[in-house]
Amino acid sequence: MSQEIKQNAVYTTSEAEKILKISNSTIKRLLKNGLLRANKVGGQYRILGKELLRIVSPKVEQKAIKSYLNIKKKVVNKINKW
Repeated sequence: MSQEIKQNAVYTTSEAEKILKISNSTIKRLLKNGLLRANKVGGQYRILGKELLRIVSPKVEQKAIKSYLNIKKKVVNKINKW
């Protein structure tokens, strides 16, 4: 059963994990890399529903793929120098 994402609602990271069906480490990685924007309130992140809707859009997926391939390229180049 999927949950409807309300554009103006505010979600915690654990709620976002359940909605997006991703792990805690993935949420942290998305926040750290700036792919998912959030505000920190009292030491905890709060994510707007419109951010969750944006993250499931194809444009964000392409940006994530591009970011991953860029990191992979850097790692491969570093390993090849050894």
